[in-house]
Amino acid sequence: MAEKKIVVANWKMNPVRGTEARKIFSLTKQHAGKTRGVQTVVCPPFVFLSELAGKVSGHRCVVGAQDAFWESEGAYTGLVSAAQVADTGAAYVILGHSERRAAGETSKDVARKVKAALDRGLVPIVCVGESERDDAGRYLSFVETELKESLAGIARSALKNLVIAYEPIWAIGEYAVRSATPHEFENMLLFIRKILVDAFGKKLAFSVPILYGGSVDDGNAADFLGVPGSGGLLVGRASLSPKIFSAILDTASKIDG
Repeated sequence: MAEKKIVVANWKMNPVRGTEARKIFSLTKQHAGKTRGVQTVVCPPFVFLSELAGKVSGHRCVVGAQDAFWESEGAYTGLVSAAQVADTGAAYVILGHSERRAAGETSKDVARKVKAALDRGLVPIVCVGESERDDAGRYLSFVETELKESLAGIARSALKNLVIAYEPIWAIGEYAVRSATPHEFENMLLFIRKILVDAFGKKLAFSVPILYGGSVDDGNAADFLGVPGSGGLLVGRASLSPKIFSAILDTASKIDG
């Protein structure tokens, strides 16, 4: 039987109003509930997390956070801990997103967050990716270091509760150099898998879903989902449109393995 695809909706700092958040989530959950073979994860801003987690019914559509701090509580103004995220009823948490790293977060910070998330029963979605590509292949060394440092100190047994998301930063957003290709994702997926195999062994390494997250929409979702070994998608802006996101979920449900 084919493994479930994981499709993550990263709403980022959207929407502004709670009424809109409830509407988007309701429509997304309704469609996800009818979509077989797909695990849908909606990651709203923190202010909506607890309320939307309370609206989860069943397992096909769950919620996650966009970040979580490693300390459980204390004098950390503006931060939200993995313990607090878990208490909302969230199941997943995005860690090491390129926008967080651009704001100064290091891979060592990410590793501490990953450990805290795992300790609280959350599934970390660990993001890695290079900001530019070069003909000499130095970007591969960058991604390897980023991944190894982000998973430093993680118990082997915890790997089965982990998700990796590859973000080609140079292909994301309004400043994108160009679009990434499915072939480029396939090569990076194989590279990431090899790093995991070398570090944790083949069986554990192949238990980790590897997602693609780079300006995904309903026009390119099938191409990236169809890459051999693709674990799913990390969707940004397109996830705010229930119509587009539902189309992506439909596509994911039709992709084998």
